[in-house]
Amino acid sequence: MLYHKIFRHKTSKTWVVFVHGAGGSNVVWFRQLRDFKKYFNVLLVDLRGHGKSKANYSKEELYRFDEIALDVVKTMDHLEIEKAHFVGISLGCIVIRAIDKLAPERAESIILGGAVVQFSKKINVLVSIAKLLNSILPYMWLYRLNAWILIPSKKNTQSRNLFIREAIRLGEKEFKKWLRMSDEIRLALQEFIVKEASAPVLYLMGDRDYMFLPMVSDLVKKHFNSKLEVISDSGHVCNLDQPDVFNERSIQFIKAISG
Repeated sequence: MLYHKIFRHKTSKTWVVFVHGAGGSNVVWFRQLRDFKKYFNVLLVDLRGHGKSKANYSKEELYRFDEIALDVVKTMDHLEIEKAHFVGISLGCIVIRAIDKLAPERAESIILGGAVVQFSKKINVLVSIAKLLNSILPYMWLYRLNAWILIPSKKNTQSRNLFIREAIRLGEKEFKKWLRMSDEIRLALQEFIVKEASAPVLYLMGDRDYMFLPMVSDLVKKHFNSKLEVISDSGHVCNLDQPDVFNERSIQFIKAISG
């Protein structure tokens, strides 16, 4: 069972499930929790190998990406949450798309922040270098390099530092397990580009998310059930860079869907 936190609303029956990215934990949602608790029931999870879920899966040598998605579904089953609105950031967005593929009836809507929708040539090169050097260099060197590439702006230093601090807690062994899944993740993304999600999708992207914003812009033009909103003065981790805007637009979207 994943480590999780639940925050129940006195009257609302609507659930929102937050899914962090690789190297993170439920801590990355600290700027969302107060606003979302006002209107909805909230479920925060630590994915397999992350945060306080780390100890439960430490003996496993390999992870499968579908298993990581099903961990979230099983946690919802345990809590008797039939349907929810899913909110993800970075690689957590891919986990949510995998959840929707495996259990399409569970998502009422999907909100993807700093979404990773495709492995560009640059990302493929970074992954290949990481695989080549991960047995030679300390994993944090590689992670810091990725953090600077994904979040290059000085204006987003605070987000980048949180990104790195959470990766330190992840540890080298877990980092390597996730790195080994890169081929699975790439194949999943190829499928998700062709096949739309079963629920309405809102992409929230920072205007300085130079790596992924162009790819999301192209994808939304092809997907009937998706829309994109760009958040000004924000980088890849837009839920931390501009939390008030992220929260407002997400909550409005959920209310519009749930009625």
